[in-house]
Amino acid sequence: RKKAKRTSDAANPVVESVAVSEAAASDSTSKRGLWIAAGVAAAIVVGAGLLYALYGTSAKPPQGASSAQALSFVGSDTCASCHTGEAKLWHGSQHAHAMAHTSKDTVLGDFNDASFDYFGLHSRFFRDGDKFMVETDGPDGKLAAFEVKYTFGLDPLQQYLVEFPDGRIQALSLAWDSRPKDQGGQRWFHLSPHEEIRHDDILHWTKLNQNWNFMCAECHSTGVRKNYEAAKDRFATRWAEISVGCEACHGQASAHVAWAKDQKGWWPYKDNDPDKGLLVRFDERSGVTWGRDATGTPVRSTSPAGVRKEVETCGLCHARRGLMSENWVPGRPLSDTHLVAALSQGLYQPDGQMLDEVYNYGSFKQSKMYAAGVTCSDCHDPHRAKLKLAGDKVCLQCHDDTYASPTHNHHEGVTPTVGCVSCHMPERTFMVVDKRHDHSFRVPRPDLSDKLQTSDACTDCH
Repeated sequence: RKKAKRTSDAANPVVESVAVSEAAASDSTSKRGLWIAAGVAAAIVVGAGLLYALYGTSAKPPQGASSAQALSFVGSDTCASCHTGEAKLWHGSQHAHAMAHTSKDTVLGDFNDASFDYFGLHSRFFRDGDKFMVETDGPDGKLAAFEVKYTFGLDPLQQYLVEFPDGRIQALSLAWDSRPKDQGGQRWFHLSPHEEIRHDDILHWTKLNQNWNFMCAECHSTGVRKNYEAAKDRFATRWAEISVGCEACHGQASAHVAWAKDQKGWWPYKDNDPDKGLLVRFDERSGVTWGRDATGTPVRSTSPAGVRKEVETCGLCHARRGLMSENWVPGRPLSDTHLVAALSQGLYQPDGQMLDEVYNYGSFKQSKMYAAGVTCSDCHDPHRAKLKLAGDKVCLQCHDDTYASPTHNHHEGVTPTVGCVSCHMPERTFMVVDKRHDHSFRVPRPDLSDKLQTSDACTDCH
């Protein structure tokens, strides 16, 4: 903050007056000092009482004071020292492996002099000591060898990232199919198998649309700052944690760690912070039960109204969106800092079904599930990043068992078994092998699909 300019005492009549008064009263300075000290002490006591009356037992400082406190990332290992159960689940999740430095433990692909041919281009994957290398077409279209610095993702495919001297990190279009061999996996493949992508195409792996800093970083790492230097046209991107760690969802945890170490809250109200130093409490499901109304429809015990903190937090990465600000706060509306894609032509079908790679947020917010108060963790374990229960069991947490019977699905004796998601969450495949379910939870309407020329669950199979 810029320091205010001091006004000359000689030109200030108020200062001169005070100086004369102090000189005249110099013999009583000691007595007045005692009274002043007593007054200051009394003011502190009264002020503390007033603050307590205003803010009760809350350890939070007044509005504005908290924003002045600099929060910092502490890392998932710090979180794991107390939250061992959650950490164990997280370590086995795809979030924990969203991005990693290349090593024999993280690389799934075959780099033992394997090769792949694509529209006449012969690419090769090999090792150079501890380095993982790829020989493929560079930004000028000529064959060159590049070091793979990072792995990207885990299942059903793993991509690989190459770092350039200007700080750009680029995602190779050649990826490893990590599915088991009996499912067609354990092979190299190209993400645009039916279209030749040459070095001068915007979709080429060395161009903008495959740039990690711009396109991918925020959702595969924690606490990312892109740090693009326009004058030099280069990146100095940094992260707090290379993968999707605890603080990707919970936010900077330094205040929570301080609370846990008994440095709780803001003086003078130690030990009284109901939020425990956290930026957000994911408590929307606390004490919530689900019942059924007279028609058998699941009904939430508390009102679904209000900001869905959990859904907005998941939406940070599970939404089609653009970035407006890097200062996102967990639990706040995603639109505070991001431009969420609308239900627009090219992204969604005319009836709202997903068409392009829109992820889940936009689809889910259309659904009756969302309107009824369902949140992501009703179905998914947020730390394991998998369904809480297998198959139809996750749906039958709320819905009657009859919905899983042939009297409802009309597919008795069919192999493989037709489950709830077969009709109500149809799949679309992206990135050649990645099947994703539509989260708008629709009732199949072949009549409307025929009229609107949209896909429907019935004709997907028949």
